[in-house]
This record gives sequence, structure tokens and C-alpha cells, in this order.
Amino acid sequence: MTLSILPANRLRSVQEYYFSTKLKEIAQMNKEGKDVISLGIGMPDLPPSEATISALAADAQKLNVHGYQSYNGIPELRQAFAQWYQQWYHVPLNPDREILPLMGSKEGILHVSLAFLNPGDAVLVPNPGYPTYASISKLVEAEIVYYDLDERNRWYPDFDALERMDLSRVKLMWVNYPNMPTGAPATELLFDRLIDFGRKHGILICNDNPYSFILNDRPISILSRKNAMEGCLELNSMSKSHNMSGWRIGMLAGNEQFVEWVLRVKSNIDSGMFHALQMAAVEALHNDREWHRKFNIEVYAKRRLIAEKIIKALHCTFDSFQTGMFLWAKIPENYLDARELADEILYQAHVFVTPGFIFGSNGNRYIRISLCSTEEKMQQALDRILLMKRAM
Repeated sequence: MTLSILPANRLRSVQEYYFSTKLKEIAQMNKEGKDVISLGIGMPDLPPSEATISALAADAQKLNVHGYQSYNGIPELRQAFAQWYQQWYHVPLNPDREILPLMGSKEGILHVSLAFLNPGDAVLVPNPGYPTYASISKLVEAEIVYYDLDERNRWYPDFDALERMDLSRVKLMWVNYPNMPTGAPATELLFDRLIDFGRKHGILICNDNPYSFILNDRPISILSRKNAMEGCLELNSMSKSHNMSGWRIGMLAGNEQFVEWVLRVKSNIDSGMFHALQMAAVEALHNDREWHRKFNIEVYAKRRLIAEKIIKALHCTFDSFQTGMFLWAKIPENYLDARELADEILYQAHVFVTPGFIFGSNGNRYIRISLCSTEEKMQQALDRILLMKRAM
């Protein structure tokens, strides 16, 4: 007999993450010898700096660093994050009160949502946007109010449309610039408008900012703008900018009251980050401009050229203003939707690209190509797609 145990009702509102299920299928295809080239996931394929890895190994050899760590990170890491924000974003932050290290910024989305949203509160979520904003909002039983991002507005929020919405129960707005999946760059004007919008309606603006270094030599933080510290938070991550996605090191920054509220949540969920990881992150945060130029700009620029050829081979269109580690492209009219094109490429050319519908209904006629594969692999993907097209 089976006990009558049921999951929580909140699980009815979320499904297994798309990439989780699709990667299982791709793994099975690879077992069958189909050698799928994945251009779907935004996971850097290059390692962190040598100094970062050396710092990890050296600290892990010490005898006294293997216990529980502080919930708000070691002082050296908070100080390094503060120096990093000052150097690159020109934002002065108090390392003891305005910075909170995280086990990845994805976890930060949960921490922020638990700290600020009650069941029934409304949260503004971009469409298209990172799926985790919506799934976490559902898990904390908040009401999702989608706001449109549109190619005709260069994938920026339509503030006139936002003003026409019922915002009476909206408490939090997720924004993500430089944007994923569209590649729309951050601008000072955009951040100023978001700050003013949040102040006018009493809405917390949370900018998710992990892509600001990729194909971009002028990173911007929303916290650099006037009045931002009054009503904004910013998540950041070392996953993309420092080639450390599997290390799970991120951060939250904002005014000390907001940070303290989030810390209350975090301290009840985890027991701190391994000391050696934190010391390695300190080293990585001191990567010089030459390292960032090489690994965040030059490498991706070469791959981007091949990705553009792939997009053209598929008769898709794209805007050249995009930044970040993806290329977002509109599919031809002869395809029903992005899933149809993505599946055609997967099953006929054995190349995986991401269909835009997973980011929301406004992404249904777009695909996303990751730049996180070698030039050789991307060229091989292009050759396969050209061969597929010639056979059609």
C-alpha cells in the first residue's frame, strides 16, 4: 500500500525547469551517438583566472577553514565586492551593511521574494524574461503581473503601459539589464525612469545584473543613479563575468535595511559559503582589465560573428545592438513558432538552440543562441545547419 501523501499545493503552479527536461533528452540522443552540439545554455566554457584557482587550492589546504561560515560572508569578500563596485560601476557601498554575498544570484531571487512578498502581493515580471522570476513568485504565492517587452521598443519597458495598469497591490518589480534573453543594453536613462517609477508607486525595483561585462566595456549599475539606494536592490553574479557559474557565488547590494531583511531570510536557509570559495572569489574580483577584455569581450566577439552566420543561415533576423552572451533572433514567418524551428534544428542538424517561448509569450517567435561554445564547435554547428538547409 502507498501512503496518501500529497505535495504542497504550490507545486501545482510550477513545472520542472525547461532546460532540465531538455538536457535529459539531449543526453539520451548523445548516448545514441548523435553528438548534439548545445548552443542553448548560458554557461561559460572557459575557466576562471589561474590566480582564482590557485587561491581556492591554497585556502582549502588550511586546517581551520572547513567549518560553518558567517551567513553574510567573510569580511574580505564583502570588502572585495565593495571595491569591485567602486572600480567598475562607480558605486560606493558599505561592505558591512550594504552588501550580502549569496550562493548565486538565482538563490537571491528566492531570498528577495521571501523577504518582501506576502501571499497575494503582486509582482511585476517581464515578458519575455528569466523564467525564475515567475516560478519563484508562484512558489511564494504572489500574484504575477506581466509587463511587456517588445522589439519595437528595443525590449525596454513601456512606461505609459505600466502607468495604465492596476498597480495598487504591486510591491516588487523584476528588471534585468543588460537583458536576458534579448540582449538589450542597460542605459542611464532607463535606470532613471525605473527609479522614478518605483518611487512614484512605492514599488521595490530589483535589477538582476549578471551580464554587464559580456561584450560590454562600460558596465552600469542601477545603484549608480540618483535616489536608487532609496528603493532599489541589485543582484550580481560571478557566474558569467568571471567564468565561475558552477561555483555559485553572487551578491546583493542596496540600502542597509533592505539587505538586513534579506539576511534574515538567508540565515534561515543556508549555513554560509565554504571559506576557500570565498577567498578564491576575492582573488577573482581583482582580475584586471586585460583579463576582462580578453575573456568577456574578445572571446565572445569572435563567437558572436559565427552566431550571426548561423542566424542568417536560418533566415532569422536580429538587432546588432545586443550585448551579453546570447544572440536573440526573430524566426521566419513560415514557422508556426520557435519550438518548431528549434526542434527542426535539433532533430535534423543535431544542434540545440533555445526556443524563446520558455521566456514568455512575447518570445514565442524568437530563438536564442548561446555563445558559450568554442569557435570550432560553433563553426561545426553552422556547417550542420547549412547542410540541413541544402537538403530541405
